[in-house]
Amino acid sequence: MDNFAKRMKMLRKQMGFNQTQLAERMGTSKSMISYYENQDRSPSPEALIKLSKIFHVSTDYLLGLESEQSLKLTDLSKEDIELLQHTLETLRNKNNK
Repeated sequence: MDNFAKRMKMLRKQMGFNQTQLAERMGTSKSMISYYENQDRSPSPEALIKLSKIFHVSTDYLLGLESEQSLKLTDLSKEDIELLQHTLETLRNKNNK
């Protein structure tokens, strides 16, 4: 669960949430978020799914079963996905120069 705790904390910070804000989105307490991040408790399957939806990553990534982060795009429109793809191509081209 070490990978989970580290990834959860990293993703929380990337999203700009403090523990209280994440707890509110999860419908749980700040102390429960702290327990997860300090490896004092493991999340239930339901909590894991909520976290993956909040962070837009797979549960496998959260658990450390996947090493690369991927983004879930299922809740975006076709136009939004095309815009993201164009932005990614632009960034990749910029970074490869």
